[in-house]
Amino acid sequence: MNYEKHLIAGVCGLGGAVAAVAGGLSVQYVIGRRRAERAWAVGDRPRLEDVGSVERLTILPLVDWYTAGDDFVGEPGVSYLVRADDTTILFDLGFNVHGEHPSPLLRNMEALGIEFSDLDAIVISHPHVDHLGGLTYQVRRRFAPSAKPVDLGGVTTYVPSSLSNPTADIIVSGEPRVIAPGVAVTGVIPRQLFLIGWSPEQSLAVNVKGKGIVIIVGCGHPTLQRIIERAEMLFEEPVYGVVGGLHYPVTSSRGEKLEAFGLRYFGTGKWPWDPVGKQEVRDAIAFLSRRDPGLVALSPHDSCDWSVEAFHQAFRAAYQYILVGRDITVTGA
Repeated sequence: MNYEKHLIAGVCGLGGAVAAVAGGLSVQYVIGRRRAERAWAVGDRPRLEDVGSVERLTILPLVDWYTAGDDFVGEPGVSYLVRADDTTILFDLGFNVHGEHPSPLLRNMEALGIEFSDLDAIVISHPHVDHLGGLTYQVRRRFAPSAKPVDLGGVTTYVPSSLSNPTADIIVSGEPRVIAPGVAVTGVIPRQLFLIGWSPEQSLAVNVKGKGIVIIVGCGHPTLQRIIERAEMLFEEPVYGVVGGLHYPVTSSRGEKLEAFGLRYFGTGKWPWDPVGKQEVRDAIAFLSRRDPGLVALSPHDSCDWSVEAFHQAFRAAYQYILVGRDITVTGA
C-alpha cells in the first residue's frame, strides 16, 4: 500500500514538474514572440547608400548535407565561401556534429585548397549549433571552425549578437551595413522559437551588377517573406536570387539523420503542435515566384527532400542544388 502511495506521489510529482516546465516555456515563447513582432512592426530601415556592385559572385558550399563527390564530408550545418569580386567571406562555420578535429569544415577547406588567410571577413548568420561550429560553442556563446583551437588571424567577423572567439576581430552587426563593395549584411530579424528561444538572424546580400540582389541565408528562421521584405527595404535593385537555408522540414525524409523531430517541432517559430507544412512551402514559393528570381538554391541542411524538390520543380532553370564542393556563380550583365 505504501509502495502504491509512493508510486502515485512520484508520478504526480513528475507530471507536475513536466507541466511546470511546459508552462514556463509557453510563457517564454508568447512573450518572445510578441517582442519579435514588435521589433518587426517598427523595423523599417532606410535604404543603404553607396553599396556598389560586383561583376561576379561565387558561392562555394563548404558545409551542407549533400556533397559533389566522395572527397567531401557532408553534415546538417552550413558554411559557404562567398567570393564577390576581390572580397572573400566565410558565411557560417558548420555544425561539426561529432566534435572532431579537424572538423568537416576544415577537411573540406583542405580538399579545396582554401585557407583562413584567404578570408577578408567572416559572417555568422545566427547563434545556433549548426552555424557556430558545434553545440559546445552555442552553450558558451562562442564560435569556432573546429573542436581544437584554430587561429583566425584577427579576421573581421560580423555577428548578430554577442559572441566570442579569441582570434577574431568581432563586430556586432545588429543593423544593416555595407561590409565590402557590393556586399552588405541585412541586420538582424529576430524570431522566438519554442524551446530554443530568442533567435536573432542576419543574412548576407550581394548586389550583382545588372542582375540585382542575391541573398545568402543561414536558416531562414525569420521566414523567407520577411528576409526578402528586408532586402527590398534596403536596396533599390530587385531581389535576383536566394541561396541557403529556409527551414522547411515538412516530411521525415532522411529520417533521424535530419533530426526531423527537433527541426519540425522546435525550430520553426510556431507552437510544437502546429509544425510547418506543405502549404507554407507552397506559399513561400508563390511569394518568391512573384519576384521572378534568376537563382534559387535551397539548403537541405534544414529542409526535407520534399521541400527541396518542390522548389526545384517551381523554379526549374533558375534552380541550383547546393552541393559541397560545387560553385554557384552569378555573373553581372
